[in-house]
Amino acid sequence: MAEKIKEIEIYNVSERSSEKSSPWSSTMIIVKVTTSGGIVGYGESPTTFMTLPVKESVEEVKRVFLNKDVNEVNKNVTEFYKHSFYLSRSMEATSALSAVEMACWDIIGKSCKEPVYNLLGGKVRDSIRAYSNGWYSDCVTADDFVDKAKEIKNKGFDAVKFDPCGNNYDTINKNGLENVEDIVSSLRNSFGDSLDLLIEFHGRFSMDAARKVTQILEPYDCFFYEEPLHPELEMRLPELRSTINTPVALGERVLNARDFMRNIVEGKVDIIQPDVTNSRGILESFRIATVADAWGVPVAFHNAFGPVQTAATLNLDTTINNFIIQESFEESWPDWKKKLLKSGYKLENGHFKLSGKPGLGIEMDEKSLKDHLVSGMEPYDPDTPSWVVSGTYVGEGTDGKQ
Repeated sequence: MAEKIKEIEIYNVSERSSEKSSPWSSTMIIVKVTTSGGIVGYGESPTTFMTLPVKESVEEVKRVFLNKDVNEVNKNVTEFYKHSFYLSRSMEATSALSAVEMACWDIIGKSCKEPVYNLLGGKVRDSIRAYSNGWYSDCVTADDFVDKAKEIKNKGFDAVKFDPCGNNYDTINKNGLENVEDIVSSLRNSFGDSLDLLIEFHGRFSMDAARKVTQILEPYDCFFYEEPLHPELEMRLPELRSTINTPVALGERVLNARDFMRNIVEGKVDIIQPDVTNSRGILESFRIATVADAWGVPVAFHNAFGPVQTAATLNLDTTINNFIIQESFEESWPDWKKKLLKSGYKLENGHFKLSGKPGLGIEMDEKSLKDHLVSGMEPYDPDTPSWVVSGTYVGEGTDGKQ
């Protein structure tokens, strides 16, 4: 008997306290989908400076998905695509759609009594290597980064991602370049080859600045450079890649398989980073990984929000052939985020393992979810963009703060 989508509930959750590791996800949109037979599934949307627009966009997805067969994921997504004229360029629309779509997969898995990864072809790995992000809050000097990296390495991680660029934005001066090199060289000298260094640029630089900063870091054998150029300058990525040996990674702002295909075919990227919460959900993310696999390009899913996103992403990591490494903020999360799930995946010694339970493999703590309901947008700090880890947007960069 077909399970119809009976109800879609939207939860804007937060603790309204300082989110050191990831200010951009100090609020989260959690979506709860319930079928006519009473099966419940959960999804999650990113909220980076768009909490209320995403929340309202879920209402639009809801209009299309209500009373549809929950098993007909492809058909339902295509129907929304038909109505949502700006879907291919609207992160609000894709984020809302992704949350509902992954909740549907959670339900389908529970209905079949199978984890989602089994519905996508089954496991190719049991353990998923992670790199830590968000660990370097309040790090400014090279010594700050080294001290905190020691702490995260002691927790079992052998790879870390970080943004060494302070408040340099668009351009970078001599002092800025020296500071970047000092931070990265100090980490390399302190840890040798025992720690992979992944450099986060946050899509902040012009071509001239990106060329300078990537070339100065070439001797330090970084794992990848993430988004070295402003997204709108993507046409110059092949030119930049021709001047460096370190792989270039991107993808958190690319919203569908066709756009990923163009980035890959046009020689703009070495490693792709799709985000299951804004690339139309699990099925499209699987397609993205398949397209990349056909071109020999590895996948390192972007994963910078909450536990439902992590669970959905791990189901993809478990089954795709071209997995390389997985982003993790878990060690730096505030307690309220950790308590949203009663059970699910585990993170031990820098590696994830899924529970193997049906659906996404998680059990939501509904009381905790409801206890953290809030209204309104995430906090706004006029001096610091929401996309940086707290306490790091300082220095002698282009914004002038000391």
